[in-house]
Amino acid sequence: MIWEVFRQEQSGDYHTHCGNVHAPDREMALMFAEVQHGRRKPTNSLWVVPQREIGEVDTEEANFGGTTDKSYRWAQSYSFEAAAEEVADSESEQVQAEAERRQAQTEGGDD
Repeated sequence: MIWEVFRQEQSGDYHTHCGNVHAPDREMALMFAEVQHGRRKPTNSLWVVPQREIGEVDTEEANFGGTTDKSYRWAQSYSFEAAAEEVADSESEQVQAEAERRQAQTEGGDD
């Protein structure tokens, strides 16, 4: 029986497919997976799944949302340069206004 092996490098990472092992039962598959796939790279966890239990849905069988442009969902598509300039201008105006207030208080306090 063929068992597919998925490895997690660090806690919190996704498990990724790293290969398979041939074993008669789950216990042997876990042992073979540990020896063949768990010792080569840093490993936090292994998943071992019978190959016949893995299903696949591809674009031929299902519609995964079409071809509409959804780039607006990603922050990298936004232009933030104009907003950054506005924030910098606003900060400099605030600094200048604070300096003018202090100067006015200093001049007003001398009377």
